[in-house]
Amino acid sequence: AELAAALEESARLEEERRAPDEQASSSLAAERPPSVEEEEPPDDFVCPITTEVMSDPVMAADGHSYERSAIERWLATKSTSPMTGEALVHSFLAPNHTLRRQIREWEEANAC
Repeated sequence: AELAAALEESARLEEERRAPDEQASSSLAAERPPSVEEEEPPDDFVCPITTEVMSDPVMAADGHSYERSAIERWLATKSTSPMTGEALVHSFLAPNHTLRRQIREWEEANAC
């Protein structure tokens, strides 16, 4: 239930953030040939809270990586893992430099 609420909150925040960009992105989509398909990112590159590709991935005590801002919002009100629901033994977030580099390389290769 907590994960669902966090996902709804993240989706709402993303909608608010994207609203000004909608006209620009829809016109870009119209200009792109329909034959050009965007490659889906690897699952490990996607934050389980925001469901977006991470730009600042951090690893939490549960061993999972999350977008820093999303997990910080989560931990501001909870002390459990968003993935398992189990209590986290600590709230330290370690930067996941390897994953960040892999995401950047994938983005460059796919011209994101």
